[in-house]
Amino acid sequence: MEDFAIDFGKKSKSSEDKLDMSVSALCPKNGEKVAYVTFSDGKRLAEGEIPACRILSNNGFTEGEVSKLEEFMKRNLDMIKTMASAINPIKAMMK
Repeated sequence: MEDFAIDFGKKSKSSEDKLDMSVSALCPKNGEKVAYVTFSDGKRLAEGEIPACRILSNNGFTEGEVSKLEEFMKRNLDMIKTMASAINPIKAMMK
């Protein structure tokens, strides 16, 4: 899991602005490899998909925040793909 902050346009930085991001291993879907990216701040949760870079489900984020999450995935697509390709599902299950 990687921590990062996204500025939602608020003047002060609070713990509400800090999101945890987790990335799944690459999975086959309709002939291509996809990974799922989850964003959470402990109260709100959104799940996105790469390489489409779109949020598939959202619980608590505003439309503007969802747009920023999608933009984050687009700007950081190479990094997220690298993270997803490094995950070994067998090793993860053994933990």
